[in-house]
Amino acid sequence: MDETYIKIKGEWAYLYRAVDKFGDTVDFMLSERRDEVAATAFFRQAIDGNGLPEKVVMDKSGANLAGLENINVLLVLAGLLCLMVDICQVKYYDTPHILDQQLR
Repeated sequence: MDETYIKIKGEWAYLYRAVDKFGDTVDFMLSERRDEVAATAFFRQAIDGNGLPEKVVMDKSGANLAGLENINVLLVLAGLLCLMVDICQVKYYDTPHILDQQLR
């Protein structure tokens, strides 16, 4: 999972992307904000469309962590503790090589 700040038709927006282990984009969302609410909305959208992942690798963004923790709380409250998503945060989540491959 990653997000970046991009300009679309003169307007700035955050592009949230879910990428599989092969580097293919499986879902995306544009948002005016980069916060817990936006991250939670993105994870819900991605999970609704693609199913629950076992693990999510992301950078150390506090908003993204909070968003995924919200999903895990919902799973616990639903009695689905065994389905909680494993969260792996890395200091530098570098995806340019993946983006370069997709643009070729």
